[in-house]
Amino acid sequence: MAVNGRAPVIAVLSAGALATARGVRAALGGGEIVGPTTKVPEADRTADDMQAVCREVFAAGRPLVGVCAAGILIRQLAPDLHDKRAEPPVLAVSADGASVVPLLGGHAGANRLAEAIAHVLKGHAAITTAGDVRFGVALDDPPAGWVLANPDAAKGVMARLLDAEPVRVDAALDWLDPERLPHGEATSLRLRATTAAEAGDADTLVYHPRALAVGVGCERGADPEAVADLVRATLAEAGLAAASVGAVVSLDVKADEPAVHAVADRYGAPARFFPAATLAAETPRLATPSEAVYHEVGCHGVAEGAALAAAGSEGRLVVAKRRGARATCAVAEAPAPLDPDRIGRPQGRLAIVGIGPGQAAWLTPEAHAFLNQATDVVGYHLYMDLVEPLPESTARHPMAMGTETERARHALDLAAEGRDVALISSGDAQVYAMGALVFELLEVEPTPARKRVAVEAAPGISAFQAAAARAGAPLGHDFCCISLSDLLTPWAVIEKRLRAAAAGDFVVALYNPVSRRRTGHLPAARDILLGARPPATPVVLARNLGREGETVHHTTLAELDPAGLDMLTLVLVGSAETRTVPTPNGGAWLYTPRGYAAKRGDER
Repeated sequence: MAVNGRAPVIAVLSAGALATARGVRAALGGGEIVGPTTKVPEADRTADDMQAVCREVFAAGRPLVGVCAAGILIRQLAPDLHDKRAEPPVLAVSADGASVVPLLGGHAGANRLAEAIAHVLKGHAAITTAGDVRFGVALDDPPAGWVLANPDAAKGVMARLLDAEPVRVDAALDWLDPERLPHGEATSLRLRATTAAEAGDADTLVYHPRALAVGVGCERGADPEAVADLVRATLAEAGLAAASVGAVVSLDVKADEPAVHAVADRYGAPARFFPAATLAAETPRLATPSEAVYHEVGCHGVAEGAALAAAGSEGRLVVAKRRGARATCAVAEAPAPLDPDRIGRPQGRLAIVGIGPGQAAWLTPEAHAFLNQATDVVGYHLYMDLVEPLPESTARHPMAMGTETERARHALDLAAEGRDVALISSGDAQVYAMGALVFELLEVEPTPARKRVAVEAAPGISAFQAAAARAGAPLGHDFCCISLSDLLTPWAVIEKRLRAAAAGDFVVALYNPVSRRRTGHLPAARDILLGARPPATPVVLARNLGREGETVHHTTLAELDPAGLDMLTLVLVGSAETRTVPTPNGGAWLYTPRGYAAKRGDER
């Protein structure tokens, strides 16, 4: 449950409270659990300084839920409390989940979050803000689908209501409990609902329902700023409130059109898209049907048709089609706030997510966000286990090893249906993994629907990075990665690359060094590298990095033996410049100097 588009962070300070933190995440439909490195290593992310984490989250305006004593959060955030109007929601949840206390930002979403958490955990939401207690809702924090035009006047109006001054309430504000408000007709106080651009005043709180559907039709490549200006002028001339825009809608072939998304972003509204047949069904209600448009896209009007389709059968066209240089727009009004989940389809999104080696602490916040937002997660079944728990609403698509192409196709086709898909890979999805395959399919198996999918990627910690971190700093200078698997790449090509790496004296990370059928490639690679660097060149053998059973062994290039190695092993071969530094326990750190000694004037 994001607040103002920001996903919550759940801070848990003890391992015993981790189950409650996961319950909080389930209640909120996602969120990142952060805990102390030594006490809660199973958290999504760990940190040595939890106060710094909490202050950073607070400063970023993200909702913060602490599964801890309320006093701890108060002391941690006290130096940052300056402007209550800018404070994000902050809540404290007892370790057993029995008590949920909104500490800050009660009217910025904290009270709603508290009620959602208490409902799932079967606890008590200790809401203390006067308006909520008296009226059942904060007048300056209306429910989803409504926007208060003049929040600065809310405090004064609420104070007068608490003093029992009567108020007139528009019938459309059906989320207010009439029995808890002092009603009266002969009064200057009013709670008004309108899509008109009214500002309100000290006596009148104006609530805008997000009930306007803005239909947009445009040429391919239309200037986003020009289209957004057309919509702005249209709303202004019609006297309609920008805050009432609940959706920006168009034809499905425009799902990837930047101009449509630019308009949606300007109004903080979702972009939704309809097939031509749906818009064609709106022909009887169009004010300006066009045969030319029908012959081009299969419906008699894009802007008007999309606006009416979004507003529903009881909606009405309030602004007929207006033309700009390369675009058109129209506005329809629904009888209630629009529900984006019931309007057309969103643009599909495919997030290619690197999950690192599988250790929760090595999964990036961006990867967490993609996984928590996804409607569907696709991946090798072992990797699916590594990212659990996912939100209950997430559809899971585990597939077998060796089905990489099928996984990528399935993820693309789900996204082409308008779904939000995460395709997961271990390590970094762009390194010997699923990323390149997705783009290859977009090139060799394109479909109109696939080409409209928005593709993003979240980098992950790759095996060569993890091995380097465990070994010291062997990648301090130029390096390369080479896979020894000839399943997809001919050995002659691999051999050529090995010789180039040897000639260039790169530190070399060797992926897929040994398999059950392929045992000779690693010795061949060793011999090629020995032709260009000393036998004593240090080598690191890292296996199962970041997972149970992790091992990191040191050897030399001359003694490198494939026995005992497998596809889960990464072989990191130093360059001729790679050096060792003894550790206190008798081991060694590896590092490859970058040249600072010469810069300092050191002599060796």
